[in-house]
Amino acid sequence: MTRSLSQKFRFFTFICIALLAYVHGYNLENGYLAPFSSVEEPLTITTFFEYFVANGLLRFRIPMLFIISGYLYATYDHRPYLQQVKNRFRTLLIPYVVWSGLGLLFTFLLQQFPYTAKVVYEAGIDQLGDNRPYAEIGWRGIVERWLLAPISYQLWFILSLFIFNLLYPVIRWLVVKLPYIWLPFTFILFFVSIINVPFIDFRGLFFFSLGVWVQKRNFSLEKEPQWFSLGLAMIVFIGFSLIKTFMAFELEPDTKQTWTILIIMHQVAVVAGIMSMWFGADRVIKWFLSKRWYHVTSSYSFFIFGIHVPLLPYMMQWAVMNTSMFPNYRLLCYLLVPLVTLSICTVVGMLLHRFVPKLYGFLTGGRGF
Repeated sequence: MTRSLSQKFRFFTFICIALLAYVHGYNLENGYLAPFSSVEEPLTITTFFEYFVANGLLRFRIPMLFIISGYLYATYDHRPYLQQVKNRFRTLLIPYVVWSGLGLLFTFLLQQFPYTAKVVYEAGIDQLGDNRPYAEIGWRGIVERWLLAPISYQLWFILSLFIFNLLYPVIRWLVVKLPYIWLPFTFILFFVSIINVPFIDFRGLFFFSLGVWVQKRNFSLEKEPQWFSLGLAMIVFIGFSLIKTFMAFELEPDTKQTWTILIIMHQVAVVAGIMSMWFGADRVIKWFLSKRWYHVTSSYSFFIFGIHVPLLPYMMQWAVMNTSMFPNYRLLCYLLVPLVTLSICTVVGMLLHRFVPKLYGFLTGGRGF
């Protein structure tokens, strides 16, 4: 792997994780935005902008992270399988369990005080839809939320990645031996993203497999293909995101026709967005690489990923509850709270790394050393 490609992987890993704050930090009445989500509140500058950014422009990030993960895993697959699994257990599964437990503990502590308990309740981010205090849910509910449905809901990504790593020998065989069957099949599964199988994320399976395929075929990721048009890709990416946003407000909610249209628009925009960002951001990457703060901050990417939820939705709910007297307060909160949260996460990571490095290493699976 060339140095420039390694720098590009690091840049997009950091950017994709940092932008999660703006994907998870919206304050729409719809507390969960899926690819097929419509909006039942009035169309305003605030609601349009938040949906356009959170459920449109920035949705390329996780698929891109899966591609990078598949490529990197395939690059080092000459290592013994058991050694790789053991390493991924330390770097993915242990952080999953630890960060999930910390999210539960943080939420439980907030529930002990009336004011913060109200913030937690109003945020309503419990994946199982039960926002009662944990003291009322019982131990069975706590264990279920700890291992299967974390309040730190972003952790689904590293759990899916761990499963893909476990299945890697099978995925590699299918990618190498049956690429023109396996890749189209998983691409269809990606498009039909409403299919749900426990512990298997079909939205990521195609992109992880694609990363493996690109590495095994030794395709250049640094040279723009002759058939590719950056201008056209940008038009499709931004255009489909805009049109989908308008449709989310205008179409009849919760119908099969609405879901189908929004999913197709969403997935096309995701693919165009990946291509646009990868081949169109070289000047931006060069600018970031010239900044010292970028090199410092980007080393805390995984820590930011682990800590930003549930902190972010609670901070967003608190900010919305306390700024309603200001004009355009929801839009201001959306613009500022994620940025403040990212700053807090980075500072906490720096302090832990400096003063309790062993704890930091444990939380991040040994990253940053």
